[in-house]
Amino acid sequence: MPEDKARFTDSGIEIKELYTEKDVSSNISEQPGSFPFTRGVQADMYRGKPWTMRQYAGFSTAEESNRRYHYLLSQGVTGLSVAFDLPTQIGYDSDHALAEGEVGKVGVAIDNLEDMERLFDGIGLEKISTSMTINATGFILLALYVALAKKQGADLKKLTGTIQNDILKEYAARGTYIYPPKPSMRIITDIFEWCSKEVPKWNTISISGYHIREAGSTAVQEIAFTLSNGKAYVKSALEKGLDINVFGKRLSFFFNSHNNLFEEVAKFRAARRMWARMMKELGATDPKAMMLRFHTQTGGSTLTAQQPLNNIARVTVQTLAAVLGGTQSLHTNGYDEALNLPTEEAAGIALRTQQIIAFESGVADTVDPLAGSYFIEALTNEVEEKAQELISAIDAMGGSVAAIEQGFIQNEIAHSAYEYQRQIENGKKIIVGVNKFQTDKSGQMPAFRIDDSIRTFQSERIEKLKKNRSSENIQRCLQQLQEAAATNKNIMPFVIDAVEQYCTLGEIADTLRKVFGEYK
Repeated sequence: MPEDKARFTDSGIEIKELYTEKDVSSNISEQPGSFPFTRGVQADMYRGKPWTMRQYAGFSTAEESNRRYHYLLSQGVTGLSVAFDLPTQIGYDSDHALAEGEVGKVGVAIDNLEDMERLFDGIGLEKISTSMTINATGFILLALYVALAKKQGADLKKLTGTIQNDILKEYAARGTYIYPPKPSMRIITDIFEWCSKEVPKWNTISISGYHIREAGSTAVQEIAFTLSNGKAYVKSALEKGLDINVFGKRLSFFFNSHNNLFEEVAKFRAARRMWARMMKELGATDPKAMMLRFHTQTGGSTLTAQQPLNNIARVTVQTLAAVLGGTQSLHTNGYDEALNLPTEEAAGIALRTQQIIAFESGVADTVDPLAGSYFIEALTNEVEEKAQELISAIDAMGGSVAAIEQGFIQNEIAHSAYEYQRQIENGKKIIVGVNKFQTDKSGQMPAFRIDDSIRTFQSERIEKLKKNRSSENIQRCLQQLQEAAATNKNIMPFVIDAVEQYCTLGEIADTLRKVFGEYK
């Protein structure tokens, strides 16, 4: 029998041996910076300025993370990206019983405004763009950031950055939710409304496909589920009476970049085109409200503990995919992240990877350099077609919230994750150093570990804070917040008032638990 030469992407798209002009049915005369933005959201893309180079970092105490931020800034990062620990993500202070063993581990512990002051010590918030990967408690972290900016004397109208704030993907793929879906959506639209008036340059949500992909989805599923979630947020904002041409400009996205270079580039191009058309159908008339602007992180789940230095090559391929696909900002993973938090050396190499591609490779010299490739144009169309099929199925169920409640999105991701792992185990999919080209050598890598004593340290700080603040002011703030949450008042002014009086993150989250309950 002849050898089976069929080739498929992880999304099940068959790759032909040869592509010609017959494979390109779409109009490839589209211009970058123009609807539907397939070729990029800026006319000159990186010729105008490079993408924002971020390095996702946060661990231990605010002081330790602050030291890493100053190191990264000294090495040339152009934007900060903050990782928060698990208790912070789910609304518990470091002294809470459920925080045991988790404080400072996967990110920095932030319990109150004092911690935020330490985190950004010596960093002017008006002069730096900050991305914060935070969801259920995103409104509290934004309030803390704004309160600190006010203390610094910053002009809030000039603050730039992003809170992830995408709660739907938490129900579908990740799990760090607190409240049920409907009140969670209400909090998000409160943020949209408040920021449009008070912090107009702030990206009020980063609709995240990254964690959907990390949970095991394919590239097609990543953009289909992410854009469906985006549509749900837009509809929720429209129902509240917000102007799509105003809040639409402050929506951003967060995607994963994996190893299949060409499918990833096609994914990014297709996503831009699909979102532009979706926003136009929902009523947007301002082109800037139709632009899909996105941050990319290289694929954490692709990193291997076996032969970890191979991960430098993987991250390089993934970085190229993000840049060739037109990302607006980028984080590159450290080669050692399958083993531990990235060491300073690994973070430095990851940043240098971006800088080499930006300044030495030539890929930033022209806009959308792969445009016109028969293969890329055909693959972009196929990714769009398959993603649109999934979106239509979700729409038929009543949208993302209904699809999540019915378990559809979760089941689709789980099936893809299973199939991917099965192909690795049967050798159909090769992972270098894992199921092929293994070595017996077990080189020792420098480990970066967080001490469990961080929780005690943070708890002592909380105890001291509570002794020195006004109990009367705390009770007043939390009561007003509870009343606002129970009515249709926008909660953001009350949350900012609370953090300025040094209410803790856990106290604020618990106040809303009384009103909204918890999602089980």
